[in-house]
Amino acid sequence: MSLLAVGISHQTAPVTLLEQVAMSGDDTVKTLHELLECEHVSEALVLATCNRVEIFAEVDRFHGGVTDVSRVLARHAGTGVEDLSPYVTVHYEDQAARHLCTVAAGLDSMVVGETQVLGQLRSAYALAQAEGTIGRELHPVTQRALRVGKRVHAETGIDKAGASLVSVALDRVTDRIGDLAGRPVLVVGAGSMGALAATTLARRGAEVTVTSRTPATAARLAESVGGRAAALGSLTAELAAADVLVTCTGATGTVIGTDVVLAATAGRTTPLVVVDLALPRDVDPAVATLPGVHVVDLATLQGERSAHPGRPVAGSVAADDVAAAHALVELETSLLRAERQAAAVAPTVSALRSQAAEVVDAELLRLSTRLPDLDARARAEIARTVRRVVDKLLHEPTVRVKELASVPGDTDYAGALRALFGLGLAGDATDVLADAVSVDPSATTTLDQLPADRELS
Repeated sequence: MSLLAVGISHQTAPVTLLEQVAMSGDDTVKTLHELLECEHVSEALVLATCNRVEIFAEVDRFHGGVTDVSRVLARHAGTGVEDLSPYVTVHYEDQAARHLCTVAAGLDSMVVGETQVLGQLRSAYALAQAEGTIGRELHPVTQRALRVGKRVHAETGIDKAGASLVSVALDRVTDRIGDLAGRPVLVVGAGSMGALAATTLARRGAEVTVTSRTPATAARLAESVGGRAAALGSLTAELAAADVLVTCTGATGTVIGTDVVLAATAGRTTPLVVVDLALPRDVDPAVATLPGVHVVDLATLQGERSAHPGRPVAGSVAADDVAAAHALVELETSLLRAERQAAAVAPTVSALRSQAAEVVDAELLRLSTRLPDLDARARAEIARTVRRVVDKLLHEPTVRVKELASVPGDTDYAGALRALFGLGLAGDATDVLADAVSVDPSATTTLDQLPADRELS
C-alpha cells in the first residue's frame, strides 16, 4: 500500500473553484464512504477547510489511486476530471506525508503560521475514525502530522503574531476605516470561525453583535465576548447600524444578497466594510460593486499572496521561524518514513522465514521416508543443523533489507524480496519485480502535468 494525496487548495485554484469543491460535514461523510468503495482505495481522510479540500488515501496502485480519487473529487464538484486537472495537486508516498505535515504546521496556509488548520485536521481525523475509513496505515501518518503541528507551534515563533484569516482580514478593515475600537460590528455565524471573529473583534475593542440561524448559539457567543445577540430576521436593520459586517456561516448558498445590502446602506454617508470568510461565499459577489461598500474576502487575501509569492499574507512571520518550522517537518517526516518502511518490510521478512521453515519441514519429512531406520538422536541433530544453516543464510539479507528500507530512496526492497523469493506472487515474477523496484518518481504535480502514461481515462 502507498500514501496518496490528491487535492485542491488556494495555492493552485481560484476561490470560485474552491467554492465548487467545498464540503459540508454531510458531504465529507459521503465522500469518505464513496472513496472506500473505489477499487484501489483502502483508507481515506478528507481535510476540508476554507483554503483547501484534500484527500489523503492509502492506495494499492499509483495510477488507479489517482484515477479513483480524482473522479470522486470531480463528481462532488459536479464537473469532469479534465476540468479540474490544472488545479488538482498530487503528492505520493514521502511527499504526501511531508505535505500533510506541512499543512498541519500552518506552513501551507493562506496566512502562514495560523493554528486553525491543526484543529481542522484533528476534526477530520476524528471523523474518519468515527466513520471507519482510516486504519493501520493512515493512523500513524495523521498522528505524526498532528505531532508536527504541535511541535512547530510550541518550538518555533511561527505563530507568535497570532495571525489568522480573521486577524489578517480585520487588519485590512483597519487599513480602510481605521481603529475598530468602539465601532459597531455585526458577526453573522456562530460556528468556530464566527467565534474566532467575535473574540478577535472584542479584543480590538469593537462593539460586537452576533446573529445566527441558531439563536441560542448566537446568545452564548455574544455573552462570552461581552456583546449582544440579534435575531437573523433583523439582519437589514442590524447591518444598517454597523460599520463592519463579518460573515462566516456554513451555508451552501448566498446568505446576504445585494437587496439586503442596498436596503441597509440606503442614505448612508459612511462606508460599510464587508468581511466574507465563508466558503462558499456568504455574500453575493455583486455586493462589491455597490457604492460605499468595500469587500474583503478569501479572493482578496489570495490575490495578496499571489502578488507576493513566498511571503506570508500577514507579513509578520520571521524567515528564521519559517525555516525552523520546515526543519522540524523534515525531521519528523524522515522519522515517519523509517517507521513506515520498517513496518512495510516486516511482513515480507516474516513470510520469507515462514516459507523457509516450510521447506525445511518438507525436506526433513522426505528424509524420514528415505531413511526410516535413522535413530531419533541423529534425526534431531540433523534437523537442528539444517535449521541453523537456513537461519544463518537468511540472517544477513533480512537484516540488510530492514536497514535499506529505512534509507530514503525510490527502491521498494520489500517488493523486490517478495518477487525474488516468490512470496505470495501471482503471475510472472519478472513483471512483479520490475514494478516492485520502481516507485513512482513524481513528488508533487498537478494532474495535467502527469506523463502521458499516467493520464486519467
